[in-house]
Amino acid sequence: MAARLTGRRVTGARSGSGSPAEVTLADGTAVMVKRGDAPGAVRAEVSGLRWLGAAGAVRVPAVLGHDAWWMVTERVPAGRPDGTAALRFGHALAALHAAGGAEEAFIGRAPLRNTPGDDWPRWYAEHRVLPYLRGAVDAGTLRPAEAAVIEEVCARLPDLAGPAEPPARLHGDLWNGNVLWGADGEVRLIDPAAHGGHRETDLAMLRLFGCPHLDRVLAGYQEAAPPAAGWRDRVGLHQLFPLLVHAVLFGRGYAEQAVTAARGALAG
Repeated sequence: MAARLTGRRVTGARSGSGSPAEVTLADGTAVMVKRGDAPGAVRAEVSGLRWLGAAGAVRVPAVLGHDAWWMVTERVPAGRPDGTAALRFGHALAALHAAGGAEEAFIGRAPLRNTPGDDWPRWYAEHRVLPYLRGAVDAGTLRPAEAAVIEEVCARLPDLAGPAEPPARLHGDLWNGNVLWGADGEVRLIDPAAHGGHRETDLAMLRLFGCPHLDRVLAGYQEAAPPAAGWRDRVGLHQLFPLLVHAVLFGRGYAEQAVTAARGALAG
């Protein structure tokens, strides 16, 4: 697969099967080969990586070849997280967000609807929270009374969302597993669900599943482009979307977290 997509001979591969897999090309270049989970997923990921890279801010692995179902990217030699790299990453993430724009995407195996809109609270409710809320209720993962709490958040979003901002260029699935700490001391981002949205969404996602040196990442971000006042109180609001996606994909535990986040958002 790597040979066909890159036009270069493959000389080695790590033992094991599955996706992604590490392969070595004839010139010694190590690459990653990944299969898409759904129709259109590879196209969205490749487009997202290139769109993020075009901002000239946060680094992403180069795409070396792809087709409808497979993609080949450069392999990033792994390093150790450190505070200096985290601070630089915070600066770069702020610059990425400032680039703005909109892009189609997937998050995990779930499609994202990226219909443009100039009213973020309404857009977030209609195209992010409510579709996955309905999916969780239909699957029996979320109870109707619990859904009502999240629906109340959606109704009150104009008051809860903070000051209006222009669309930011988001990674969109910025949990720790998609942050690569390179051996060269630079951070690279992988597996984007890239789209135009609210910049606090990426910051909330970093906090949701933990990120090494998060305090330094946020310090760098604050130096470059401080979020609007009260943003820490809105973290749960922005975590509603990924928690509901996880509830649809992985079950009840994430539904309970989504309800807790909704109640926290309402409490301010």
